[in-house]
Amino acid sequence: MHLDKNNLEDISTYLQSLRILEAGEIVSYAEKPGEGNMNYTLRLKAGDKSFIIKQARPYVEKYPQIAAPQQRALAEAGFYNQVKKSSLLKRLMPELLAADEANFILLLQDLGNATDGSFLYEPGKKLDQTAMEDLGLFLTALHGGFKKEKEDELMANRELRLLNHEHIFVYPLQLENGFDLDTVQPGLQAISIPFKKSEALKQKAAELGKKYLEDADTLLHGDFYPGSWLFTQEGIKIIDPEFCFYGHPEFDVAVLKAHLMMAEQQDEFISSVFTYYNKPFGFNEKLFDAFTGMEIIRRLIGLAQLPLSLTIEQKTTLL
Repeated sequence: MHLDKNNLEDISTYLQSLRILEAGEIVSYAEKPGEGNMNYTLRLKAGDKSFIIKQARPYVEKYPQIAAPQQRALAEAGFYNQVKKSSLLKRLMPELLAADEANFILLLQDLGNATDGSFLYEPGKKLDQTAMEDLGLFLTALHGGFKKEKEDELMANRELRLLNHEHIFVYPLQLENGFDLDTVQPGLQAISIPFKKSEALKQKAAELGKKYLEDADTLLHGDFYPGSWLFTQEGIKIIDPEFCFYGHPEFDVAVLKAHLMMAEQQDEFISSVFTYYNKPFGFNEKLFDAFTGMEIIRRLIGLAQLPLSLTIEQKTTLL
């Protein structure tokens, strides 16, 4: 099955075969629910039913030239199936309605009119305290409640982790990576050069990358940034756990902090995350700081750019 929003008849037949739709029910409308990066995602309407369908293709949807493992959809389904054991996590995520392993397709609850957290990068936009509390509680419940009990190759998510590793720890520091940062913002290429020429930084990044690839025992969301936060009428919801894996909890929290910094949230507000996030035993502050810095570097001078409103001077300071 190859999803195509222009072929509603095929989608209707497909959903009938999965018994999501009854015989005679048809999909009458399909639209993109937002700007997804990784997958082909649609909101489907069939009578009074509405749901989200997403398909993992063998490439990144936003960057088709970048190959990506389709098994990411199966890891995402595995994540949903595990965390539904927690009432808090279940409340803070959409429900997984169906998973078609053969076609790498997931069907999810439609959370209705919602916007992702990308608006936080706009000048003057602030995350409210209730949302911050839910973000901290989500990570506390995830990191504290879901430990690896046995080897699980699906949830190790190695292929996608290797792809992410390249774009976090390697690509941003390559001097000749073919990406002209001045196409993002004039002057950005020039301020990136000292970082790309620093052998000491590259060595630190390589060491940190090994920690990222290291198998550990804590289930992570793996991409805990504003694009994975949906602001709905019922509060914040966490989506898109396709980058999940068993790793070091410091990584999830570091990504959260890095993006709050790039979104210019107040320092004391950023620090308040630890009011709600209970650090697990052995939480490594140095590793947390290092992951935070690396996420900032990769978002400012790597391929995965954000709709930031920062000046060159502000980006230089952050770097």
